[in-house]
Amino acid sequence: MIQPARPDATELATPGNAKAWKAAQAFEAMALGQFLSPMFETVKPGEGLFGGGAGEGQWRPMMTQEIAKQIEKSGGLGIAVPVYRQMLQMQEAVKETPK
Repeated sequence: MIQPARPDATELATPGNAKAWKAAQAFEAMALGQFLSPMFETVKPGEGLFGGGAGEGQWRPMMTQEIAKQIEKSGGLGIAVPVYRQMLQMQEAVKETPK
C-alpha cells in the first residue's frame, strides 16, 4: 500500500495523529537547524548578511532555527513523514501489547 507523502486533514483529525505530526515536523526543523548551523558559524559577525556586529552572534541561533522551520514548511528534506509514520507504528504496538 502506498502512503501519501504527507498526512491529509482526515488523518490529522485524530488528536493523537495531529500531535505526532507536529512532533515530526518539529524534529525535522531541529535536524535542519543542526545542518544549517555550521554554515552560519563560518560567517563573522559584522561581515555577514545583516552586518549586526556582536549582537548578530547572539541572535544567529534563532535566525538559523527560523530558516530551518521555513524550509520544513516548504517540504523540507522529507524526514517528517517517515518519523511520523514510525511514531504511529510505535503507538499502535504499545496499544496492542498485553499488560
